[in-house]
Amino acid sequence: MKADPKGVLTGSWDLTGNQACAEGALAAGCRFLGLYPIMPALEVSERFLQRAPFVGATFIQMEDEISALAAVLGASWTGKRSMTVTSGPGLSLMMEHLGLGVMLETPCVIVDVQRFGPGLGMPVYASQGDIMQSRWGSHGDYEIVALAPSSPQEMFDYTIKAFNLSERFRIPVAVMSDAYLAQMQEKVVIPKAEDIDIVARRYFQGDTGKYLPFKRDKDFVPPMVKIGDGYRFHVTGLTHDDRGYPIMFEECQEYNVHPLIKKIRDYTEEIIEVEEKNIDDAEIIIISYGTTARPALRAMEMARGEGIKVGSLKLATVWPFPEKRVFELVKKTKAFIVPEMNFGQIVFEVERCSAGKANVFFISHGEKGVENIDDIMGVIKQASQMSEIKDSIIELQGSR
Repeated sequence: MKADPKGVLTGSWDLTGNQACAEGALAAGCRFLGLYPIMPALEVSERFLQRAPFVGATFIQMEDEISALAAVLGASWTGKRSMTVTSGPGLSLMMEHLGLGVMLETPCVIVDVQRFGPGLGMPVYASQGDIMQSRWGSHGDYEIVALAPSSPQEMFDYTIKAFNLSERFRIPVAVMSDAYLAQMQEKVVIPKAEDIDIVARRYFQGDTGKYLPFKRDKDFVPPMVKIGDGYRFHVTGLTHDDRGYPIMFEECQEYNVHPLIKKIRDYTEEIIEVEEKNIDDAEIIIISYGTTARPALRAMEMARGEGIKVGSLKLATVWPFPEKRVFELVKKTKAFIVPEMNFGQIVFEVERCSAGKANVFFISHGEKGVENIDDIMGVIKQASQMSEIKDSIIELQGSR
């Protein structure tokens, strides 16, 4: 393996999505991986374990997913960029500590390689059934950031982006992969370390006796310190003051929790990333994310070849949802098509943002395989025909 002095690979490599995830984490500076092994995410830990000695990273297998995320949170507070990797059943077990990580404002990355469920489901078959869980799985009010890669290259890039966002906003960030992407092997270009943008952790600069772990800057994000560096402070999942001490009254709940929401909602334009193709003249727009974006883009090209004006809105960021952009697009398009490997999750967000002003078509795409574009093409033609009928009715009404 060709590596730079820090042990990070460079150049062009044939990698699976799982391998690219591990390489992206290492390139982002991740030096702690805590997990409980689960299919179809095993190769992430295998790759990380192989590479760990070259970069001075730590790998630990915990007794379950609950303790795995707890270890990740603790490692982050010692100054380590930390990550866990799991699949649906494990993500369910992590939800309590996801909420704790939000309340403690602890930067870390959670990679979910989605598979069929519920229960144990089918461990080696792909799904996008955890998308809503990634947003709403823990209790209480909070905001989350979740990314959805569609290729091994994006798996590498988005893992780095996830670490950057986690450090920028002091939050856990989810990367929503799936079993198809986990085993998909393609060329991945890994830049030199100096060419990769890394967001540094914001550390407190001042007297050790004056540090307050939850004293916020203007962007609502408090600076951190490393546990063990001589700072005395307290962290708790209870509603707390700037010192981290529990305070049990409504004003403190507002003071403590409202910024958890605002530090994401006030910076959605900085966080949200979408990729648009053929939007300007599109009468039908396919909204897709993750591996369903691959057949969606091919279907768009095929439909264009048949004279149907189809565009694509690919969600790199699924949470926060790019509602502002959908609000804008609903004014100019006649229909949205949403393929997902589930029975309907992001489609409900599209329907909400459409507010009845455009037709919304859902395609439960997963069981036929992500490479199958026939179902998407069928709905494109259906949506086109309905739009033509609607135009004829409007034209007829206008002539009366």
